[in-house]
Amino acid sequence: MAPSLRHSEYRIEKARTDAVLVLANGDSARGQFFVGVYGRSSAPERVAELLNGEAGFFPFEVHEPSGPRTVLYNRGQVMTVTLADKEARLDAGYDVATPRAISVHLLNGQRLTGWIRIHRPEGRDRLSDWARQPELFRYVETETATYLINMAHVVEVTEVVTP
Repeated sequence: MAPSLRHSEYRIEKARTDAVLVLANGDSARGQFFVGVYGRSSAPERVAELLNGEAGFFPFEVHEPSGPRTVLYNRGQVMTVTLADKEARLDAGYDVATPRAISVHLLNGQRLTGWIRIHRPEGRDRLSDWARQPELFRYVETETATYLINMAHVVEVTEVVTP
C-alpha cells in the first residue's frame, strides 16, 4: 500500500533564494538557500534571519554541472554570502537608519567597500556601536551586490569618508 501524501500540519513551506557562498577555506558555492515562506512576522524569512537564527549547519542547494545537490554547510565557516536580491532593504527602519560608508577587511585578504545601515538611537549609531551588535552575519551593500559578512572573519572595519 502506498504511503499517504496528505499535507502535514508540521510541514514548513520553503522558498529558495539565490546566493554565492565564500567559505573560510577559499572554496565558493553558487546555489540556493531554503528559507521559510513565513519568517518571524508574516513576511518571508530572510537569509540573514536563517544564518543568525542558530549555530551549526544549514542546508544549501549547490548548482553543479552534474545537477543540483543539497549540502550542509557550517555557519562558522561561511565568510561571505553574496545575495541575488537587495534583502537588506527589507529591514524595518532601513530608510531611517543611519547610513555609513565602510571598508571591511576579511581574513582571506578580501576588502569590501560599501554601506551599512545602523539601526540604533541617535548617539548610539556609530560604527563602533554597529560592530558590537550581537548578530554574527551583517549586511554590507555595494554598488553591485548585497553581502552578508560573517563578523568572526573580519580583521578590521573602517569608516570611509565620502566627498
